[in-house]
Amino acid sequence: MLKLALTGNIASGKSTVTALLAAHGATIIDADLLAREAVLPGTVALATIVERFGPSVLQADGTLDRPALRQHVFRDPVARDALNAIVHPAVSRLRDARLADARQRGDAVVISDIPLLFEVGLEHAFDGVILVDALEPERLERLTHDRGLSRDEAQAMIDAQWPSAKKRTGATWIIDNDGPREQLPVRVAELWQTIQALPLRGASADTSL
Repeated sequence: MLKLALTGNIASGKSTVTALLAAHGATIIDADLLAREAVLPGTVALATIVERFGPSVLQADGTLDRPALRQHVFRDPVARDALNAIVHPAVSRLRDARLADARQRGDAVVISDIPLLFEVGLEHAFDGVILVDALEPERLERLTHDRGLSRDEAQAMIDAQWPSAKKRTGATWIIDNDGPREQLPVRVAELWQTIQALPLRGASADTSL
């Protein structure tokens, strides 16, 4: 089984690339879905979050109020680190279980979608790293225009992650999500052909697509 990671800063187009790779036949393990599962009502992680940030981060039905929690962490690095220390171990356990299931099924290519891959130091746990990138002004426009965020909130979300330039140096492959939209499926198809042709066990050479 080839175990890859896919990452990209917010609004880079990572979810679109993930969907395209799934269509090509990759098994996808989505960190966002795992993060939601990790904080379902009744979990230790959710109870710890409420203890740390207070009951205001819960909705009336007892589920996590993500926008409320976001207000606590995006402008406060200490609070963000505290949240990550709660959630990431729970997500890692769920990811390990999904990887074990994929290995047992005999899945050939398993891609873990991890937005904060480099921030939490997980890049060396995989056979290769795919980075989806886009220029910061374009990502800012996507957050404000497509997602309806204020410019200040969008910029705070961008600033909470490592700059793309730093991540590019650690990626095995880079997909630049710029230019006409029809270019992205072509670049993903080229990447898939590369993945199919090379085992990439411990490779470190960077290639932009």
